[in-house]
Amino acid sequence: MKENEVKVGVLQAAFSYLLWGLLPIYWKLLEHVNADEILANRVIWSFILMVLLLLVTKKWPLFVETLKGLKHNQKRLWALITASLLVSGNWFVYIWAVNHDQMIQASLGYYINPLVSVLLGVIFLHERLSPLQYISFAMATAGVLILSISYGQIPWIALALAFSFGLYGLAKKLIKVDSSIGLTLETMVVTPLALGYVIYLFVKKQNMFLSVAVTTDILLIGAGAATALPLLYFAKGAQKIPLSMLGFIQYIAPTLTLILGVFFYGEHFTKIHLLSFIFIWGALTIYSLSKTKIWSRQLKWKKGSGLGV
Repeated sequence: MKENEVKVGVLQAAFSYLLWGLLPIYWKLLEHVNADEILANRVIWSFILMVLLLLVTKKWPLFVETLKGLKHNQKRLWALITASLLVSGNWFVYIWAVNHDQMIQASLGYYINPLVSVLLGVIFLHERLSPLQYISFAMATAGVLILSISYGQIPWIALALAFSFGLYGLAKKLIKVDSSIGLTLETMVVTPLALGYVIYLFVKKQNMFLSVAVTTDILLIGAGAATALPLLYFAKGAQKIPLSMLGFIQYIAPTLTLILGVFFYGEHFTKIHLLSFIFIWGALTIYSLSKTKIWSRQLKWKKGSGLGV
């Protein structure tokens, strides 16, 4: 893997997590709409946007060719279906959490996610960690355990977000297709379900889309772009960097979500929260240090001098 390609992948992944970290602001504007209707519109408009993007970028023939190829590649087909269901479930839980004042627990979920990503990378992709990275992993685990125990109950929101997105990241590593085509395929899989649910809401006259205000309609349509843009950059970055590295870059999003929840939306942040986050931020610092050239040079010097690690 070329060094320049890895750098580009890091930037792309970091940008996607920056956008995800700011998305709660968008969902808060739609807190008067149920999470299931937001999710359905999010899927539908994402698919429409991606189809238009493929037509504009002249990738439609490649999309059709890839779609036909899935008939002869069962492994890729099931990875695609799995990725679609995982990311849809992740979207629903996250929207629900944000609009029910559970942003701190949502941020906890995305702090746990790197641990899941690291384990999946080691177990399924045979990625290796250095001793310093194992230390960072242990510190992050301690921070997560402190928060989990402080809840006094299983933090189902956090765990659902962590495992669904961790497994989604693994599935994306197995789907070797162009990022825009991959996202179009993912949204295509769940669009019939989303469309059917929207029709059901209209029949039951329980829909908010086209029945409340123009601003609500615009925001629901815009959910497609708000969904597609970070996912496109995530898909590009995920295929260029190790899954373990991808997991730790992910800390950008929960940090922003935590800041928004505490300082902008008034969620309660205790001393226990602070202690656990100190562990987690320390883990991120150590992991980042282990990836720098300075540490790599020091490691090579120790090996060359016979000092060991």
